[in-house]
Amino acid sequence: MIPWLDSSTPFPDVADALTGADAPGLLAAGADLSPQRLLDAYRHGIFPWFSEGQPILWWSTDPRMVLMTADFKISDSLKKNLRKVARSAATDGRWQVRFDSAFEAVMRACAAPRKDGHGTWISEQIIDGYTGLHRQGYAHSCELWLDGELVGGAYGVSIGKMFYGESMFARVTDGSKIALAYLVHFLQGEGVTMIDCQQETKHLASLGAAPISRAQFLAHLQSSIGQTQISAWKPLAPCV
Repeated sequence: MIPWLDSSTPFPDVADALTGADAPGLLAAGADLSPQRLLDAYRHGIFPWFSEGQPILWWSTDPRMVLMTADFKISDSLKKNLRKVARSAATDGRWQVRFDSAFEAVMRACAAPRKDGHGTWISEQIIDGYTGLHRQGYAHSCELWLDGELVGGAYGVSIGKMFYGESMFARVTDGSKIALAYLVHFLQGEGVTMIDCQQETKHLASLGAAPISRAQFLAHLQSSIGQTQISAWKPLAPCV
């Protein structure tokens, strides 16, 4: 049995997360998605993940999928599209990359149904929680715009020199990858060496992400979250 949390119950030790095939990494249920609760979760290597109609479920997976910013893979086709966006941003302005100009819109685009007809786990409850974090300066979006329309993006949580990637979307070819490339380049310049990806997927692996043990992840986390918070978010074109 996993513990049920109320508004004042602290998180259990992550070592108590479930193991086995059914729900590996599940730690607790309940509580809320207030900025204070979310920040406490992320500082301890815990994240919420649940479907509409379920209680809030809290996870600490082992192993943990992470992307080291130095290991981000840029394919030849992505390099071509990054150059196109950079040229346009510097000349006609049709393509633009921005940070934090449409955070909630990025979340809602990530929550929209995908090609397979299914939506994502990003519910109104999740959107409310993370927009609260955004207002406090801890959640950020990277956005790709074409002719004034939002066509790609990614968002996540930033604490100290640690970044937790949450979700991405694309409405044009490589839209999410372009946003991620700008985000990775910016974070690397700010001294962020690891992006938490939470769940292991083939797509993330193709971009350079790889699993590490929970112990390794927590050790890096503790050395990163106490460092100076990033204060100025301004996208810079990756050198490709």
